[in-house]
Amino acid sequence: MTREEKYEHGLNVLRQIDGEAGQKVVDSLADISPELGHQVVAWGFGEIYARPGLAPRDRQLVTLGILTALGGAEPQLEVHVNAALNVGLTPQEIVEALLHSAGYCGFPRALNATFVAKKVFAERGLLPVEM
Repeated sequence: MTREEKYEHGLNVLRQIDGEAGQKVVDSLADISPELGHQVVAWGFGEIYARPGLAPRDRQLVTLGILTALGGAEPQLEVHVNAALNVGLTPQEIVEALLHSAGYCGFPRALNATFVAKKVFAERGLLPVEM
């Protein structure tokens, strides 16, 4: 594949998973680092997210756990909570994954991630979450 074909393939995957939120991230890089935006799309989504080894919902569970554990990645976590909903995870499953993370990465990071999820759920009319 050419560089542009890889980008277009990644863009299709990005749209399926992240919708408009992912495109906004790429667009926000246009005036500072368009190459980083290209790599996020072509490599991150065209190569990594498109791999057949995990279903998109499973990839999002992994991503939520990693971003929660990292801490300080709340803007990216917001995009991926939306993506998790887009690929079929329920709010209950997301909340449970974030609760589970508390034992591995601590309450402060689990709390921060849960508050990001709460914001996304509120924006999408998904509160209150019934457990």
